Amino acid sequence: MDCYSAALRILSFRFNSVAELQRKLRAKKFDDAEIAETLERLRAEKWLDDERFADSYVRTRTAKKIGRVRILRELSTAGVSSEAASRAVAENVDPEREREELAALCQRKLEALRRRRGEEYAASDEGRAKLMAQLARSGFETSAVIRAVDEALRG
Repeated sequence: MDCYSAALRILSFRFNSVAELQRKLRAKKFDDAEIAETLERLRAEKWLDDERFADSYVRTRTAKKIGRVRILRELSTAGVSSEAASRAVAENVDPEREREELAALCQRKLEALRRRRGEEYAASDEGRAKLMAQLARSGFETSAVIRAVDEALRG
């Protein structure tokens, strides 16, 4: 199989960033010149576009209730430029919806914590820290997490 066909096969499963596709083609032992030629051809044919990849990725991850901080980190790991990633997040993440999702997630996690460890633990500094860490790992901004936890514990 030639490099171009292998790349199209990879892209048939899902969008990939340029860096991801390059890494996957290298793993298949294609030489750098052949990979560069293939990537250029795919860009020209509009099969490969980091901005379109970032937009799609952000929409998919926000639908799974992942916060903007984690999405930006994941896009960076995928090789998308910070400018393209920031633009995709700005265009595809509604801050009000993100706050609502964070509040709902916080409430669910708090209820689970109360069921497992009791009301006293959930209200303790240790319980609060555990809840905040869970929400931060989901990719929400620290200041938003603190507000959401404070509101959930008050309510």
